[in-house]
Amino acid sequence: MKELILKQKQVLLFVLAGVLSAVVEISSFKGFSVNLPLIFSQENNFHGIHFPLSNIFSTTCGIITNYFLSIWFVFERGKHSKRKEFVYFMIISFFSTLLSLAFFQVFFRVVFKEHLDLGFLVISQEILSKIAAILLVSILNYTLKKKVIFNG
Repeated sequence: MKELILKQKQVLLFVLAGVLSAVVEISSFKGFSVNLPLIFSQENNFHGIHFPLSNIFSTTCGIITNYFLSIWFVFERGKHSKRKEFVYFMIISFFSTLLSLAFFQVFFRVVFKEHLDLGFLVISQEILSKIAAILLVSILNYTLKKKVIFNG
């Protein structure tokens, strides 16, 4: 078991960094999705898009957290300069954000029609959709960041 853990250390660290980034993203999404509709009444449904600003702002918080956790704990510095590495990271993250926003809309409209009541915890339709979108996009993120940005 110890050998397997050491062999998969980078993947485990990526998962841990991803979980911490997801906690930042989901908690900031919750804060934004509760407070932004008080300022922008259309935040709940802007031309059929649910919580667009909350998604964008919270995803940005998650991306920044993930960037620093990735360079500090997960990946070794790659073949690029720090500046180029950051630019590549942001480009991949931008496209991942678009993909995440699309998945969020699909999950919100089609998959999670109601909240999830676990008895001791109730998870809203928005949070369920956000979690599902994060999980789906994280696989793509790991592969691209490892191969394109950092030493593959």
